[in-house]
Amino acid sequence: MTTTTETGAAKTATAATVLDASGVTMRFGGLTAVRNVDLTVREGEIVGLIGPNGAGKTTFFNCLTGLYVPTEGQVSYKGTVLPPKPHLVTQAGIARTFQNIRLFSNMTVLENVLVGRHTRTKEGLWSALLRGPGFKKAEAASRERAMELLEFVGLASKAEHLARNLPYGEQRKLEIARALASDPGLLLLDEPTAGMNQSETRTTEELVFAIRDRGIAVLVIEHDMKFIFKLCDRVAVLVQGEKLVEGTAEVVQGDERVVAAYLGTPYEGAPGAAEVAEVEAAEAHAEAEAAAEATAEAAEATDDAEAEDAPADADADADADSDDAEAEADGGAPADAAPADADAADEQHSTTEGDSK
Repeated sequence: MTTTTETGAAKTATAATVLDASGVTMRFGGLTAVRNVDLTVREGEIVGLIGPNGAGKTTFFNCLTGLYVPTEGQVSYKGTVLPPKPHLVTQAGIARTFQNIRLFSNMTVLENVLVGRHTRTKEGLWSALLRGPGFKKAEAASRERAMELLEFVGLASKAEHLARNLPYGEQRKLEIARALASDPGLLLLDEPTAGMNQSETRTTEELVFAIRDRGIAVLVIEHDMKFIFKLCDRVAVLVQGEKLVEGTAEVVQGDERVVAAYLGTPYEGAPGAAEVAEVEAAEAHAEAEAAAEATAEAAEATDDAEAEDAPADADADADADSDDAEAEADGGAPADAAPADADAADEQHSTTEGDSK
């Protein structure tokens, strides 16, 4: 079901593999968010990861960076299997940004970048408390590196500003600078242009190219298709947790399954089609059972009603017979005979009156 094509750039095709994710699967109880995804990123390459909302892109990122421990599969960085601990993944050489900005808002811009240097400094608690020559030298080196990164992203003039006072686009830049402070070999960007205008998007695009030119591989999630297809050497498409297709921008754009997935149109062999069919069959079976139960309950209610009406009719007949018997005992004749006697008396009286006349 997955289609893979080689990139046209010979440089990246022959470059060493930086990231190798093999058979990554992530389940949350009965929900499979990511299913058997394979992905590689080479040195000096920019790879895009796209898909509709809920496709499992950020979950896959979290599996790569140790925030989630994959249910199945493994993630390797430069041939070494990564431990499922975020700080160890960062120490190994993978840094990331987040879909929602996660800066220390009450710290300065420079301090935020310095936080990203913690995996590259050797000083411990006692060194920090005693503040000896070694600590001061390391701190000066970290500040120098942090200022270089701020210059690189265009924020050197705002080093002493509080992070919360920066405009949205500059906060995104600061988050990238903080990630770069750990000197990664692979940078993961989760929707870096979300909420940006066209000018800010172009600036971010230039920044990512500049990062790649520094020898840092980039894996980026983005919903802006114009941005992603212009930026990336290869693009992989996730749909319902499965990798649907991988290749160049031209290959992905021309794949009918990708268009159908974004438009919500079903297609043959779509991920989750079997599960959907099972659910529909189960729903139809449940509806049939409910209808059968309703019919049985209605029939039972009808039988009960008829059974209740039969004793009532019998009681009414018995009451009528009892009344007739009482009337015969009192008047010597049934109550139905009274009108006949009255008619006979009237006829006799009329005859007597005629004779007298």
